[in-house]
Amino acid sequence: MSRPYDSMEPKVMDDDMLKAAVGEQGPQEEAGQLAKQEGILFKDVLSLQLDFQNILRIDNLWQFENLKKLQLNNNIIERIEGLTNLIHLVWLDLSFNNIEAIEGLDTLVNLEDLSLSNNRISKMDSLDALVKLQVLSLGNNQISNMMNIIYLRRFPCLRTLSLAGNPVSEAEEYKMFIYAYLPDLVYLDFRRVDEQMREMAKMKHQYSIDELKHREAQMQIKLEEEQAKQEKLEEHKMAFVEYLNGPFLFDSMYSEDVEGNKLSYLPGVRELLEAYPF
Repeated sequence: MSRPYDSMEPKVMDDDMLKAAVGEQGPQEEAGQLAKQEGILFKDVLSLQLDFQNILRIDNLWQFENLKKLQLNNNIIERIEGLTNLIHLVWLDLSFNNIEAIEGLDTLVNLEDLSLSNNRISKMDSLDALVKLQVLSLGNNQISNMMNIIYLRRFPCLRTLSLAGNPVSEAEEYKMFIYAYLPDLVYLDFRRVDEQMREMAKMKHQYSIDELKHREAQMQIKLEEEQAKQEKLEEHKMAFVEYLNGPFLFDSMYSEDVEGNKLSYLPGVRELLEAYPF
């Protein structure tokens, strides 16, 4: 379950809180003392721990541009936000909060380990940008639809998944379904995937998986075609000749040609225009 609201007043993530956290977690020897005297630059901080702070909202982290590890578990955070600048983040812990939706992660393209366990999340989505994701912890949330598992097929690096404590984990086919549709998974709910069970699951769902792979391949082809089309359009824009590879130029030239349009009413001309459009 998510963390209930504390009797303490919610705290704000201001500069004072961040400076205190950085000072406490930084080196304590002579070099650390010297750094405190001269002032700590947030851009040099690689790891930041802000758990059990009664934080309601993520804020003021834009200066931590080189941060790689961020710990925000056991707070009362309701939304994932304020992380846009943390593009080097590799490890993020937002467990034991009050988060209802996955969002605000679009720029975290280097994230490998994400923990969102013990929140109020009911759907797995908005993770598309996390192409390097290896570990995903979503235990003890409110995920109930087995189709959420299919969404995770788009993460080729995913090796560890935790969904225990969600309604979906109570389904009879839960493990077999995951073994079949996520064939590269190594650990599920803190246990290593049984290879014999994986093969049985693969055989049981073979027909559906083949159909799914076919649809995925078609979607990939369409995606690549669209990307190629957009790249070509960008090239044309850079050369100020966009739309020249289609009928746009001729259509625009003759769209207001009143006299020319009268020709289409002559016998046989309309058929010619349809057969050989500009």
